[in-house]
Amino acid sequence: MTPKRMTLFAGHYGSGKTNIAVNYALYLAASGRRVALGDLDIVNPYYRAKDSERELQAAGVRLIASAYANSNVDVPALPQEMYALTEDRSTFAVMDIGGDDRGALALGRYIPAIVEENDYDFLFVFNRSRPLTRDADSAMGVLREIEDACGLRFTGIVHNTNLGRETTPDTVLSALGAVRELTQLSGLPLVFTAARSDIAPLLPDQLGEIFPITLQKTIW
Repeated sequence: MTPKRMTLFAGHYGSGKTNIAVNYALYLAASGRRVALGDLDIVNPYYRAKDSERELQAAGVRLIASAYANSNVDVPALPQEMYALTEDRSTFAVMDIGGDDRGALALGRYIPAIVEENDYDFLFVFNRSRPLTRDADSAMGVLREIEDACGLRFTGIVHNTNLGRETTPDTVLSALGAVRELTQLSGLPLVFTAARSDIAPLLPDQLGEIFPITLQKTIW
């Protein structure tokens, strides 16, 4: 993978986009880059990037998140410092976009600057194990809803079919047909397949580039 200055991850609720965003930020930091991770999910889900704050800080990743993250307060507010992701071009920025079209609305205010710089990847995270994205057609519906809500078109697909700790190589492989169909329907390339680090070496070349990830503690 050749990272762009900004990498944005979006997808259906429970697709695993936040876990991938955290792992990707850590991957960039491990390569010696200056990295910031922005949590743009304005609706509190089960898992937030802030759950990995200590690990991110230890790796030198700057985390920018709502003051209400990991609280019982559900306020659609983002901190002013989130603009640093688009303004500070000396930093590699990773953005975790809220699930579906409602969450993608929060991205809208940053899009003019993102498009102007034109050094970004906007990646749709596809998890065939989720109830509302069982096939390529339903995933395409979610993908288009997100694009229409935020006004930015996706540039690639990230495959992340998994069952958490119960995931096996066959779990990931079972989605191969759906992934191929989704890339054909969308016209977008498969950028990588994310897989738990112990499973990643067992996966075949048909799944494209494999990105090993570590499941964050909150979702173990």
